[in-house]
Amino acid sequence: MPFVLDNSVVAGWFLQDQATPYTEAIGRKLEDDRAIVPALWCLEFANVLRTACKRGRLVAAQAQQIVEQICALPIEVDIHTLEPAEALALALRYDLSSYDAAYLELAMRLQLPIATKDGPLRVAAAACGVGVVGR
Repeated sequence: MPFVLDNSVVAGWFLQDQATPYTEAIGRKLEDDRAIVPALWCLEFANVLRTACKRGRLVAAQAQQIVEQICALPIEVDIHTLEPAEALALALRYDLSSYDAAYLELAMRLQLPIATKDGPLRVAAAACGVGVVGR
C-alpha cells in the first residue's frame, strides 16, 4: 500500500545520526511499494543535503550522488499546492509547522498513512485517522 513519506525518514537513509531501525524498515518497504511526497519535499530534501554539506558531514559530490539515488526510488511528488489558509488551519489544529501540515494534508486527501519520525506529525496522523506506517 502506498504511503506518504516525510523527509525525517529520508534523512535517515544518508545521515548516520538520523538512521534508526524505523528509517531502515521504511527504506525496505520501497522495494515493493511506493511513496508519495508533497511538492515541498523537494526543497526540504535539497536543504537537508545543503546543510549537511555546510556542516562538513557531506561533500557536494556525495550530496549529488544521494540526490540521484533517492530520486531513482519509487517516490512520487504530488504537485497539488496547499493553500495558505488550509496549511494554517491544519497547523493550528494539530500544532504542526506549516511544512508538516502539507504532509498531513496529503495523507488525509489520499487516505494514506505517513512514514515519519516526527513526534507531532505522528500524533496528528493518528488523531485525524490516517495513521503512521509501522515497521
